[in-house]
Amino acid sequence: MSAQQDMKKMKKRANEIISQLTLDEKISQLMNQTPGVSRLGIEPYDWWNEALHGVGRDGRATVFPQPIGMGATFDPALIRQIGDAISTEGRAKYQVARKNKNYARYTGLSFWSPNINIFRDPRWGRGMETWGEDPFLTGMMGTAYVKGMQGDDPVYLKVAACGKHFAVHSGPEGTRHTADIHPTKHDLWETYLPAFRMLVQEGHVETIMGAYNRVYGESCSGSKFLLTDILRNQWGFKGHIVSDCGAVTDILEGHKIAKTEAEACAIAIKAGLNVECGNTFMAMRDAIDQGLLTEQDLDRALLPLMMTRLKLGILEPDPNCPYNHIDERVICCEENIALSKQAAVESMVLLKNDGILPLKKDIHTLFVTGAGAADAFWLMGNYFGISNRYCTYLQGIVSKVSNGTAVNYRPGVLESTATRNTINYAVDEAAGAEVTIVVMGNNGNLEGEEGEAISSDTRGDRVSLKLPESQMQFLRDIHQKKEGRGGIIVVLTGGSPVDMREITQLSDAVVMAWYPGQEGGYALGDLLFGDANFSGRLPVTFPEEAERLPDFEDYSMKGRTYKYMTDNIFYPFGYGLSYGKVEYRDARVTKKDKTCTVTVTLDNPSDWDVEEVAQVYVSVPGAGVTAPIQQLGVFQRVKLAAKTSQEVSFEIAPERLMTVGEDGSSRLIRGEYTFTVTGAAPCQRSKELGVSALSVKLKI
Repeated sequence: MSAQQDMKKMKKRANEIISQLTLDEKISQLMNQTPGVSRLGIEPYDWWNEALHGVGRDGRATVFPQPIGMGATFDPALIRQIGDAISTEGRAKYQVARKNKNYARYTGLSFWSPNINIFRDPRWGRGMETWGEDPFLTGMMGTAYVKGMQGDDPVYLKVAACGKHFAVHSGPEGTRHTADIHPTKHDLWETYLPAFRMLVQEGHVETIMGAYNRVYGESCSGSKFLLTDILRNQWGFKGHIVSDCGAVTDILEGHKIAKTEAEACAIAIKAGLNVECGNTFMAMRDAIDQGLLTEQDLDRALLPLMMTRLKLGILEPDPNCPYNHIDERVICCEENIALSKQAAVESMVLLKNDGILPLKKDIHTLFVTGAGAADAFWLMGNYFGISNRYCTYLQGIVSKVSNGTAVNYRPGVLESTATRNTINYAVDEAAGAEVTIVVMGNNGNLEGEEGEAISSDTRGDRVSLKLPESQMQFLRDIHQKKEGRGGIIVVLTGGSPVDMREITQLSDAVVMAWYPGQEGGYALGDLLFGDANFSGRLPVTFPEEAERLPDFEDYSMKGRTYKYMTDNIFYPFGYGLSYGKVEYRDARVTKKDKTCTVTVTLDNPSDWDVEEVAQVYVSVPGAGVTAPIQQLGVFQRVKLAAKTSQEVSFEIAPERLMTVGEDGSSRLIRGEYTFTVTGAAPCQRSKELGVSALSVKLKI
């Protein structure tokens, strides 16, 4: 039987099941926590599960780097492998839970990941959950993740992945339940929607989650414009749509669009929502009694939900589902641990190196300090699972040095509280060491979602990009005490840009480690001591200072991200160093049919094998006026052995040359196009940092 025939059979079966449900049973199946229907053999099921960077909130699982760190890998093939590993663990955990009659939240197969919102403003606390500021990179990485998660069977799903939060959701956290956002249609179609379209049309994602906020006056979880006109009618989405948790309640209480819960139910269902995370839908019978909805409206909403559970092979016993017998020994297996470490190695970005790195393993004295050096929480980010093993930065560093090296450690400082004692042994010991490694930055207490960042007074957002003064003063004290004796290496943690101006002045090397997951310490050790080479690149621009950014609550893209920023850039999007500098030469561009191909030769004259993230940026006619200054057209990780050269070709898809109009349409403008092949987004700051870049032009 063909896949198409199987799907028709499933749809028929789904409709049969729906027809056997009572009205109250139908209503109960439209909320995330669904009871069983024993007379039909349907078990209880909670749609809410998380897998942002590993199976989350469900006990033991492999913990991978936070998505912002995975975005820094610029490696879709690796991300697809990670998605596959996570969903395999998720399947195994589901089977054990069902065997134990455990139907609790976070035990299901509908994972509300990935978060593909655009990190439009570096102050947003949840930016750490995203893949960065670029819609194309986000779409590529998110699509790879979805494909890995959902598997490649033509009929069945290994798990149901979810693209969230649809749409225009990107802070501030404090206004997300009430904000009404009116982006220009150009920004909507060029920035806020492309990644979702890629997930739907290329990744065939099974679930889309509506956001809390309003767009053009409609709640995103009750927007006919977003959920029906765009998602289903324009893009052909076939899966189910879930609200963010409590978003239907926000239609009534936050946005005040509805006057009653029954009205809120009707707005959401008629707009195209299928399942509510929450329980406002308990007022559904009132909506029907008042004529706001019909039972047929409920049937239409239920069909995609039943189809998802049938494709997962879990609505009723299904011997044909190939994913129903995965051995639980895959959970935290050695292969997944190795994959987590590889991802951490590829994610870390070397921002500065005055020659102090790589360190020698037989260094005489080494001092490790900082609030995050020995704390596993600083590896985790948010929406994390719990592994049975973590390697802190301290452990990873110590694992590399010789037995003749004197390594010492003190925390030296608290994450955000001033040191009270007038005597701090850590400062003197840091000053006396040959090299001092300071682990500092943000953690989940300082940045994150609305109610998670307990040390934040701005609900997880970071109004300032500066690190806590306690940490900065500690770094100043060490630098002053050292007086040029020995070096200082700063390892930064966190999921968002940091004010780097003073940090770079006070250090000899700076590594952006993000939240690297359970293997973060081992990955850092490999990189600092030269057993691996840095290859991570920034998926978000690091501005000089927050004060020169546009208003946080302004969702216009003017002056934001590498596509529209002309100044206030300290480290550009796509930037990162390695232990060998790659040079670009002999660039040329050709066009065949509708596809442009950029070819360039990459030279690695160094003694190090490197993996270069080569990037091609496109500037179209009208760039900077009617279109972005430039946009990422294609990227590729290129392995170059020491003392070698390689010619590399980049095919740029026709849609990457298009200019987006106010109505969402794309068109090719006649004129001269500029293609820049480089190691970071083109800008004056990239030139100052010595980034190799070549530009070629082509009239189209």
